[in-house]
Amino acid sequence: MKQKQNILTPKKITVSQVFIMLIIAVMLFKPATLMAQRKEVIIGYVGGYRGLIKNVDQIDAKKLTHINYAFVDIKNNRAWLHREATDTVNFRQLNLLKKQNPSLKILISIGGWTWSGKFSDAVLTDTSRQAFAASAVDIISKFDMDGIDIDWEYPGKPGYEGNIYRPEDKQNYTLMFRELRRQLDSLQHQTGKKYLLTTAAGASGSFVDHTEMGNAQQYLDYINLMTYDFSGGKIASHHTNLYASKAYKRSENADNAVTLFMAAGVPANKLVMGIAFYGHVLNLAAGSKGLGDSVVTRLRGKGYTAIKDSLVNQPGYKIHRDRHAKAPWLYNVQTRQFISYDDEWSVKKKCKYVKNKKLGGVMFWEYSDDLKGYLLDEITNVLNN
Repeated sequence: MKQKQNILTPKKITVSQVFIMLIIAVMLFKPATLMAQRKEVIIGYVGGYRGLIKNVDQIDAKKLTHINYAFVDIKNNRAWLHREATDTVNFRQLNLLKKQNPSLKILISIGGWTWSGKFSDAVLTDTSRQAFAASAVDIISKFDMDGIDIDWEYPGKPGYEGNIYRPEDKQNYTLMFRELRRQLDSLQHQTGKKYLLTTAAGASGSFVDHTEMGNAQQYLDYINLMTYDFSGGKIASHHTNLYASKAYKRSENADNAVTLFMAAGVPANKLVMGIAFYGHVLNLAAGSKGLGDSVVTRLRGKGYTAIKDSLVNQPGYKIHRDRHAKAPWLYNVQTRQFISYDDEWSVKKKCKYVKNKKLGGVMFWEYSDDLKGYLLDEITNVLNN
């Protein structure tokens, strides 16, 4: 008589059943894996160069992966807290944000537009590079930070008036990162904590020509492309456009910057696209209609919260959207005031570009320009879906 099968006895499984089970397993686990691999960074620059950060409590830490503290200065070829009394308070306040988001990383950003003039001297020799790196690492170790961001504007070329620069900057830029990486790894060996090394990079062919980005990138976790401040000269142009405009002839745009850096040898997943939380404000010549017309004067820029709440949809102001450049602009015919900026529409386009190109993520300058979170909300909505 045939023995009654015990429910604990393994049944024979066919090859086709095994195949089906494997497909089901892949379907179940693949989404989670992809999510982990495709987690784009959201890096916000927070300004402490003015003194105490007044709105730390308004920073939405849960929507950020990194905060870059701007800025740490350079003195006597060493990283230096220009406003130590307020810098140290700011560090403590920013570290408290980790209670809201334990995975948040906080970096010091050294340099910036007005404090980049001493980089060239600080990294000129092996000895000076070692001392500079040691001073920077000492700051993050002392204040329990997570890494170092270098904002050198610019290696091998003039930036702010009076900045020192020399041809040797091209190679020394790379050697600076090598030494910083070496000392950060040494600190990691002591503490068991991974430390980040990033840089803010000019989004132009000139920046690529004056650096060795293909070599430098091996020491860096992320390269934050400053894909803003493109507008300049005598023509009203976009300052943070994704693509080229057909209204005027200029090659500066975010897509072009990404192409240049990848051609120089930087992997896509290390490139982080910059988003402007502020606008450029211009006065145009009489009879101007806006984009592409002549500039008379440049005025103080405005943050996006101020633009949206005080100018958009107000009498006299009209929103225009450049469908080719994927960039908005605002114009008042009566006052001839022209404003170039990022809004929710352009930010959505940029974030979709980042996902399609498999870039590292986005960064923005600067948090206080949009405390209401109009643009950060759009960033998180797109990148997290």
